[in-house]
Amino acid sequence: MQSRWQRKLIRGAIVLILRSTTNTEIQGLEKLRAVKGKAIAVANHLGRLDPGYVFLLADRDDIIMVVAEKYREVPIARWLVKQLDLLWLERFEVDLGTIKEVLRRLDKGGILFISPEGTRSQDASLLEGKPGVAYLAAKSGAPIIPFSLVGTEDRVVLQRWRKLGRARVRISFGDPFTVPPLPKTDRDVFLRKHTEEIMVRIATLLPEEYRGVYAKHPRVVRLLV
Repeated sequence: MQSRWQRKLIRGAIVLILRSTTNTEIQGLEKLRAVKGKAIAVANHLGRLDPGYVFLLADRDDIIMVVAEKYREVPIARWLVKQLDLLWLERFEVDLGTIKEVLRRLDKGGILFISPEGTRSQDASLLEGKPGVAYLAAKSGAPIIPFSLVGTEDRVVLQRWRKLGRARVRISFGDPFTVPPLPKTDRDVFLRKHTEEIMVRIATLLPEEYRGVYAKHPRVVRLLV
C-alpha cells in the first residue's frame, strides 16, 4: 500500500498533464461533489484519457477504479495500479475477488468510477451496457452519478496534439439516482432493466451522434422532453 502523499503526488501530475494538454469544459460538477460517502460514478468510455479525468473530477482519497487485465503487460499500467491502489479486473470471467473488494471499499464510503460498457467504443457511439454496475449499485445501495465524456477519442486527441493544439473535451454530469436492492428472484430481468436505466441516463448527457444503441430508446426520448 502506497502512502497518501505518494498517491496525491501522482494524481497531481496526472491532473497537471490534463490541464496543460486539453481545454476541458465541465458542466454540473457540483452534482458529483455534493454526494458524500459511497457512490458510483458512471460514464461512457471513449479513449485512454478517460481514466485520468477521474483525478481531475474527484478530490477524494477513496477513489475506486478497476483496470482491465490486458494492461498487466504494460509496465506503466502495472506501476500506476500499484501506486494508486487500483484493482485489476478479469473481464472474461466472474471476478469474485475484485467484486468483493469493490463492495468492501464502497461499504467504507468510497466512490467507484466505472464505465458500464466495459471497453472503449471504437466509433465513439455508446455500446450496450453490462450488468455489473447495476449489480454493484443494488448490492451496495450506493447512489449512481451519471456523466458523459465528449472529445477524448484517441484519434481526435492525437490529431490535436500532432498539430501542437489542445484536445477539446466536454464533461457533463446528470442527477444522482438509485437502484433498488437486489431481489431474490428474477435477478436477470432486474439487472437488465436497471442496466438500461443507467445507460439511458448517460445517453441523455451525450450529443445525439454519441448515443449509439440507445439513441432511439423510448426512455431517452422521454427524459429529453
